[in-house]
Amino acid sequence: MLDTLREMLSYTFLTRALLVGTLVSLCAALLGVSLVLKRYSMIGDGLSHVGFGALAVATVLNAAPLAVAIPVVVAAAFLLLRISSSGRIKGDAAIGLLSTCALAVGVILISLSTGMNTEVNNYLFGSILSMSREDVILSAAIALTVLVLFVLFYNRIFAVTFDETFARATGVRVGAYNALIALLTALTIVVGMRMMGSMLISGLLIFPALSAMRLCKRFRSVIIVAAIISVFCFFLGTLVSYLAAIPTGASVICANMIVLLLLTAAGRLRERMK
Repeated sequence: MLDTLREMLSYTFLTRALLVGTLVSLCAALLGVSLVLKRYSMIGDGLSHVGFGALAVATVLNAAPLAVAIPVVVAAAFLLLRISSSGRIKGDAAIGLLSTCALAVGVILISLSTGMNTEVNNYLFGSILSMSREDVILSAAIALTVLVLFVLFYNRIFAVTFDETFARATGVRVGAYNALIALLTALTIVVGMRMMGSMLISGLLIFPALSAMRLCKRFRSVIIVAAIISVFCFFLGTLVSYLAAIPTGASVICANMIVLLLLTAAGRLRERMK
């Protein structure tokens, strides 16, 4: 096992992937708990589809992918938040509308320009080989910013996650902190898409949170356990991907799925034994 790990770390692209993947896994786990509890977890899926559309635009314009995707996905996150808060369209419907439109536009643009090539497949399902040194530096900087902001505003995020009405009554600017959660989620989605793919990145938000909720009840405990599970599953998925020569994103999600199934089964067994 140690020889395998040393062999993996001898490859520069795998070292980059492990660095960015660990940071993205932490960000996704922290934000995923709030999104799941607020019943807004599918925002990750919607924003990832918007990200694919933005990457398609960047491909057509020969522009830097992250430079185009970051502002577009952040704008989409704020748009979803505004639409949902207006009450005219429910949150899930707004996500469905925006995500399918963005995905359709992206597919059309790619088809008219370069065709459905390997690069498009990397955007959809992820590829650790597609990350350049510049991508890694920018991704790491963004992920660290997300982590710092989450820690700094942890108490306010906790308040708006559980009871927006009470938080508003105590003077918390609920709209501003919901916008902060949307912003941090958008940044995490964009950073993780190059490695996990737009079709799989939302799994990093949902699976660790659900798994942690099978073990813990307190918010802080759930966040800590979700972060541990997320990082563990990322390393396990990457290891299996390396050994079996299968896509990393899919392997990481399958690792998360297995952990969730095992914890769910263990929980039900424990209930029966009582």
